[in-house]
Amino acid sequence: MSRIIVVTGGAGFIGSNILAGLEARGGVRLVCCDVFGDGDKWRNVAKRGLHDVVPPDQLAAWLGGPEGRDVAAIVHMGARSDTTARDVDAVLEQNFAFSRMLWRWAARRQVPLVYASSAATYGDGTQGFDDDGIETSLARLRPLNPYGWSKHLFDRFVAAEVAAGRPQPPQWAGLKFFNVYGPNEYHKGAQRSVAHQIHPIAARGESFALFKSHRAGVEDGGQLRDFVWVGDCVDVTLWLLDTPGVSGLFNVGSGRARSFLDLARAVYAACGRDPAIVFRDMPPELRAHYQYFTEARLDRLRAAGYDRPFTPLEEGVARYVRGHLAAADPYL
Repeated sequence: MSRIIVVTGGAGFIGSNILAGLEARGGVRLVCCDVFGDGDKWRNVAKRGLHDVVPPDQLAAWLGGPEGRDVAAIVHMGARSDTTARDVDAVLEQNFAFSRMLWRWAARRQVPLVYASSAATYGDGTQGFDDDGIETSLARLRPLNPYGWSKHLFDRFVAAEVAAGRPQPPQWAGLKFFNVYGPNEYHKGAQRSVAHQIHPIAARGESFALFKSHRAGVEDGGQLRDFVWVGDCVDVTLWLLDTPGVSGLFNVGSGRARSFLDLARAVYAACGRDPAIVFRDMPPELRAHYQYFTEARLDRLRAAGYDRPFTPLEEGVARYVRGHLAAADPYL
């Protein structure tokens, strides 16, 4: 009988893309762990053939049951990912306590664990974007919101466990995702990628308003981000599952910072429209902590053996717009 791979957050954005990638390869039974609610999030996995669907609050018991013995790997993408969330207790319960439970189960049962960290752990970026996973390096980072802090706490927990020689999974990898865009993010509301937010306006040929710059030397719309195509995130995850000798904390981005102007122009071009971009003031409450630059350092991922190219921004945006956002069925 085929082994099982559990994907937490499996109906979410990155998680549902990973489930699609795993299904395309075949050879495993797929278990989706997630909360669906009464919206359309279920559509993210409606095309998948799933062995089981398990709510997060039942996963510990499920793993302790008979099917837990068949689990070949856990891909932990589940999180409370809203960067504006202020219920810190709820964020910690979902993003820290639940992750520690999975780590300890995987260590006890000797099952590989790949988990989602975040570029939000880098805070305002003044400490750089080096995915050094040792305790002293992680201790220098200062996340700016409860989401980033909760992810950072788990990275530090893992580093401490490894440094102390305590039990750990036979393979573990934390993935610091940068600004991911692509299909199946439609349920995320205000947390959708800017590419998705621009699309309906660009498709109508109307003007989209980017933030003005409030920093000397940076043009309006010239704020830089590392935008990464979700398919590249899937490829890194599947490569790790195929490469059991690799463990560590790794950035997952394109490795090249691009401006919001570049992104907007790419969306308009994919829609067959001339750019129509205007600028609006950034809300005062955002200005003090706004990041003007993010860019993934990929040295450690490359040194570990991952040699595939990352999708250029214009190519990824065109694939997203034409293959999904402009399609009758935008779901993967």
